[in-house]
Amino acid sequence: MNVPKRAAMVGLGGQATSDHLPGLAQCHLAELAGVCDVDAGRVAAAAATHQVPGFATVEHLLEAVRPDFVIAAVPHHAGQQVVAACAEAGVHVLKEKPFATDPHEAAELAALCDKAGIELMVTVQRRFHPVYAAALQLLERIGAPYLVEGRYSFHCPDPAAGWRGRARLAGGGCLADMGYHLIDLLIWYLGLPDRVLADTSAAAAPGAEYDAEDTALVHLAYDSGLYGSLLVSRSAGPKTERLAVTGPHGALVVERGTVRLLDPGGQTVEALLREPAWPCSPAVQIDRFCRVLDGTAPNPSGPDAHLPHTAFLAAAYASATTNRPADPKEFLA
Repeated sequence: MNVPKRAAMVGLGGQATSDHLPGLAQCHLAELAGVCDVDAGRVAAAAATHQVPGFATVEHLLEAVRPDFVIAAVPHHAGQQVVAACAEAGVHVLKEKPFATDPHEAAELAALCDKAGIELMVTVQRRFHPVYAAALQLLERIGAPYLVEGRYSFHCPDPAAGWRGRARLAGGGCLADMGYHLIDLLIWYLGLPDRVLADTSAAAAPGAEYDAEDTALVHLAYDSGLYGSLLVSRSAGPKTERLAVTGPHGALVVERGTVRLLDPGGQTVEALLREPAWPCSPAVQIDRFCRVLDGTAPNPSGPDAHLPHTAFLAAAYASATTNRPADPKEFLA
């Protein structure tokens, strides 16, 4: 019987308490060995609930617990420091998205992991969901795509709140945060666009002081003749997550946990639906990372796979500033 890997949770905000800690409790290949956060109250509560030691700094945790890997769910601007500490200690990292706040940081993180010989996997849950993987096979049936349309939106009561309202700390707004999942699907299915033209807005909360966009519209162009757009908003309800790709033989529509193949007239030809019990998705992701560490599964979401995501974001923000199209490949490290 395999000995479970020892995991440490760094960052005890909502992502940890709603996803990663319940996921760890349900996964088969890892167990929680320690928790860490700058908030002493969070640490005390989590340590008592899970009966593990708690720490105020990642360095102290790594020295005392010596985990096999760390799950890092910290504010975007703090991610590099956590990865650097883990790399120095030779500890692997399962990191919350985004991979990095800009292309320079992305290149540094990739080099850190490579030099230290550690694995880093970015948490893009859809990569580990069978419906999203099956969409790749169905995509072949629509012919050469010529149109892509994506939307990811929900209503956040206060888009100015906390570090997410500050572009300098978050590396951007809704596009870099929640929009990262939509960008990941786009790049996974269709590759990196050749040109993007973006507009962003931070106007959903009049009078509030924040500069991280609450809404972004990105137009896309591929040299192959594929065009489209992504709309991302954390101020517009109801919650919607959708990516539709159209070709001469029909369309593929991917929504949360579902995929539909449509004929050219819009009628459903085939559909797949998965309704897993929560926290199945986080648990599957953690178990996959353990298999990556054992060498029995490839890492589908490592640093190299996420350099294009960071380049896409950099190009979109550059375009929004200059009002001119930008080529994401020019921002690849």
